[in-house]
Amino acid sequence: MTARTFISAAVATLALSAGVAHAADAAKADAPTVVIVHGAFADGSDWSRVIPYLQAKGIKVTAVQNGLDSLSGDVTAAQRAIANAPGRVVLVGHSWGGTVITQAGNDPKVAALVYVAAFAPDAGQSTADQGTQYPVPEGIKHLQADAAGYLSLSADGVANFFAQDLPRSRTDVMAATQGPIQSKAFGEKVTAAAWSTRPNWYIVSSNDRMIQPDLERDYAKKLNARTTVLPSSHVPQQSHPEEVAKVIIDAVQTVAAK
Repeated sequence: MTARTFISAAVATLALSAGVAHAADAAKADAPTVVIVHGAFADGSDWSRVIPYLQAKGIKVTAVQNGLDSLSGDVTAAQRAIANAPGRVVLVGHSWGGTVITQAGNDPKVAALVYVAAFAPDAGQSTADQGTQYPVPEGIKHLQADAAGYLSLSADGVANFFAQDLPRSRTDVMAATQGPIQSKAFGEKVTAAAWSTRPNWYIVSSNDRMIQPDLERDYAKKLNARTTVLPSSHVPQQSHPEEVAKVIIDAVQTVAAK
């Protein structure tokens, strides 16, 4: 091999490597980010058992910290996270977070929605409007309001109704770190339902004591969602984290393939 031939081969190899690297970077940049919106009586750490499964797959994840003072405030917090995401977004919401993503998910960057034992109101509806035709879930009867109108659950309420399939040592921590929610937030209405224009996934918790499981099943049908049913309390992200992660990964992979 002459010196000229060797140099030409080396340049070609470098060009090919650069092209492959550029393609890999482009694919990585186009990979959707997962933005997670937690529910009432919780904070972002509620998702600490699911996030490692997503990160192990190379998925970028942001867990929003909701103020739980109002629907508009929590939507704004989710919108900030969506705006900061480097590309398309798979938006995940648990419980009250389902109402939040129903509104915040109208952002054009949001490519798919994942509802986890979550509310999914129609446009013009509030969270308080949901489930009125079903029996009141047992856990709702154990909400406590403070003088400012913020609702919370006692340690016994968390252990027996919010997360009855978790050990008491964990539910006591959950009770201590919970985010009380302003009761007025439940009366705020969404103006547009993002689920009506996007692909949806829904996880039904069949042993839920905070939202009626039959309501969750009806949401899944209404959303025409890819549905997974788990034998879980209201917090499958804590008791069945691997299964919840698989649903989110499926949504990410579906978006990435488009």
